[in-house]
Amino acid sequence: MKFVIQRVNSASVSVDQKVVGEINKGFLVFVGACDTDTFEIADKMIGKLLNLRIFSDENGKTNLDLKSVNGELLIISQFTLYADCRKGNRPSFTKAGNPELANEIYEYILQKCAEQIPHVAHGIFGAHMEISLVNDGPFTIILDSGEICK
Repeated sequence: MKFVIQRVNSASVSVDQKVVGEINKGFLVFVGACDTDTFEIADKMIGKLLNLRIFSDENGKTNLDLKSVNGELLIISQFTLYADCRKGNRPSFTKAGNPELANEIYEYILQKCAEQIPHVAHGIFGAHMEISLVNDGPFTIILDSGEICK
């Protein structure tokens, strides 16, 4: 499982030119799943996501987590995080998870995050989405379950 996390001042996702999810200060999170992912792996990744201390405290140090700043989440499914670009110039996506499993894990992540964060917005699984954001920093973190869940 892979998460690409961007600290944002605001972000939104549109499908067919209609906004389906939006947040203010918080994290825009792109989520990619593969066939070996499980709910246990998702729990570890969610724990790491929600406890990342990448917001500035009163001294300008990155000491605060999402809850400490009343941050919000916008979570977007993105199978392209598993692009394999080693051969040629056209990426292969064979490492991306089976869509049924990936959607089940994506829905699980949304549910678990909503249990701890009051505002969790999301895109539509499998849809063509347009993402708008105001990146804060920029500050981007990549979480890979292969590194987190050893």
